[in-house]
Amino acid sequence: MGSATAQALAASTQTLAAAKDITLDTARELFAAARAVGDSSQLSGALADPAAPAAARQQVVAAVFGGLSEASRAVLGAAVAERWSNADQLVDGIEELAIRSAAIAESGADIEGQLFGFSRVVAANPELELALGSRLGGDDAKGELVERLLAGASAGAATTLIVSSLVRRPRERRVRQLLSRAIRIVSNQRGLVVATVHTATDLSEAQRTRLRDALSRRYDGEVSLNVVIDPAVVGGLRVQIADDVIDGSISARLADLRQKLAG
Repeated sequence: MGSATAQALAASTQTLAAAKDITLDTARELFAAARAVGDSSQLSGALADPAAPAAARQQVVAAVFGGLSEASRAVLGAAVAERWSNADQLVDGIEELAIRSAAIAESGADIEGQLFGFSRVVAANPELELALGSRLGGDDAKGELVERLLAGASAGAATTLIVSSLVRRPRERRVRQLLSRAIRIVSNQRGLVVATVHTATDLSEAQRTRLRDALSRRYDGEVSLNVVIDPAVVGGLRVQIADDVIDGSISARLADLRQKLAG
């Protein structure tokens, strides 16, 4: 992410945080706007053109997206008024604002957990991952497939909207990559640190609480745990938070021992 995009995204996120009446319809409209901008090189070029005055770019938003709600138009207007590194990153930014809007609209829902759960389903089903990632299938068919799967899993409306919207326009990104990014965005919106924990056997609630408290102290923030049952761990835990990896697993110790014996 370029510095211009980082600044633009930060400013746009502040505008979203200050906006009133953010609902799932807002998120739905922003997802639709991201698709429209991404599908039109002429529109994306006009909205991301650094040579055009901010007011002119906002006029394009008013002309093209005049039928959207006031909240959606305000967020889009603020986004295009900023300078983005390129048109693709503007589309990424609008998509992120849509994900954040869904998190705001359903603040009490476990969106991160539901997204993570679906990512594990995808990881365990190569045929499903292929169906959702293939260029051959129709975008709407992929979205409808996700909606049916998540309805069966009792996922919330925000989670269903996020996943079905992302698979409709993957833009050369893998499904699990889309889901991981969405988890990070939702967690960031809520001020959470996400820890992915690999363990050979499931953790008890007491173990989860102790681990969560220890990580919260270490990373100075509330931690959300995503637990992966992985027999390859053998024993102990492997914890990943962003780029940090804490590997206390027996498999890691054995690998280290083998390396020392070989050396």
